Amino acid sequence: MIKSVAIQGIKGSFHHIVSQQYFDTTIIVDECLTFDKVVDSLLNKSCDAAIMAIENSIVGSIIPNYALIDNHQLHIIGEHYLDIQHNLLALPNQSIKDIKEVYSHPMALLQCKEFFKKHPHIKLIEDKDTAEVAQRIQLKQLRGVAAIASGLAAQLFELDILAESIQTIKHNETRFVIVKTANSELSHDEINKASIKFELEHKRGSLASILNVMSDCKLSLTKIQSLPKIETPWKYSFFVDITFDNYKHFNKAKSIMQIMAEDFKILGEYKNARL
Repeated sequence: MIKSVAIQGIKGSFHHIVSQQYFDTTIIVDECLTFDKVVDSLLNKSCDAAIMAIENSIVGSIIPNYALIDNHQLHIIGEHYLDIQHNLLALPNQSIKDIKEVYSHPMALLQCKEFFKKHPHIKLIEDKDTAEVAQRIQLKQLRGVAAIASGLAAQLFELDILAESIQTIKHNETRFVIVKTANSELSHDEINKASIKFELEHKRGSLASILNVMSDCKLSLTKIQSLPKIETPWKYSFFVDITFDNYKHFNKAKSIMQIMAEDFKILGEYKNARL
């Protein structure tokens, strides 16, 4: 049973919100400022599981996290999609005209850049974590400074929301994966999605052949991401997400792909959160 989970960021962060929605509000949260620390917490058994953002509907894949999962032999046991709503937070009794600086995670700043074009007097400064900035404003009573963070962060740190949903693209969603050091304990009847990784020879048609196997075995490709192998120039690893209606279809495809591909690895078998 999972009683504790490592997250990137602090309470009030989007990872914290996912922990409450995927598990519940009683889950013990281990706050880590980097994803490397999240993985360390999992590997040294300080927590039972970890939550990692893996892709965003606006900026795409969070590639370093694919590498962390692969390199540390972690297993994806579940996924969760979160609607990301960015809010501008500051101490009470201020307006946007009073704000001189905004600190936030680079991705949050990128997702809100159109909003700040309307407020050129504000200086944008990159920081480590959205919620941590909100906490710092409250602890140090920083006036003239604002954070970009969640509504939960506003509640936790007693900040006013000066502007709601300031992200450029209003439908802004992030996919998170829940990882453990051991594989899922779900029955085959419950599993309808998998994440796999493989390498291919650099020859014509090698990727197309693998994709044909997936199609012939009634698998639906929902994500494909290539990463270069640093130690082998111009060779790539492919990270693929696939969904299926029947586990036996995936099992058949798996047995064929293991023969066709190099370094074939199952990163996780779990429930499709989209259903």
